[in-house]
Amino acid sequence: MTGTRADFLSTAHSAAKLLRDPAVAAAWHGPSALPEFSVAGLAGHLAYQILALPPLLTGPVPQEPTITLLEHYNRALWIGTALDDDINVRIRNGGQEISAEGPAALAARVDAALGELTGALGSTANRPVRIHLWGPWSLALDDMLVTRMMELAVHSDDLAVSVGVPTPDFPPSAVETVVDLLSRLAVRRHGPTSVLRALSRAERAPATIAAF
Repeated sequence: MTGTRADFLSTAHSAAKLLRDPAVAAAWHGPSALPEFSVAGLAGHLAYQILALPPLLTGPVPQEPTITLLEHYNRALWIGTALDDDINVRIRNGGQEISAEGPAALAARVDAALGELTGALGSTANRPVRIHLWGPWSLALDDMLVTRMMELAVHSDDLAVSVGVPTPDFPPSAVETVVDLLSRLAVRRHGPTSVLRALSRAERAPATIAAF
């Protein structure tokens, strides 16, 4: 297996290893680096990026329209919302629910899901899939994996910082995919000139080019 699917699996295995780190269990009930997220809730949200996928591969092909990767982020309701908006509260509560049985149980579920995905991703066509919570649209499987890879990379860093361990290393090609997506979203949000200046001219760089 090569390309996006191999990169997703490598990134997911790095996240799974982080979830098994004793530092995560030790800090489980404490606050994370993200406002209003406990370490447990953040770990659950990180795990969700893997746990959500096996049912998508075994379920029926969705009938909702298949849209592009960038159009997905045009429609994503969580982008630009306040910390206490309903959608962000649901995301935090969802992470807490996923992690409710504790760190060992969560890590075991993630490992089992990765076992399923390792076989399934090698034999599944690049067909439409969807997470029903998002809205009435689908993504091609490989585009879905890019969205999950970005979430895994970003939230692995969040979790590692939260518990005081090094951020996992990801394959260079996975990093390139995630940075490409974030760069495109940053250009959409801030405009090309701001992004070019941030990357090439420190004296004229804007205060931020954050993608979200």
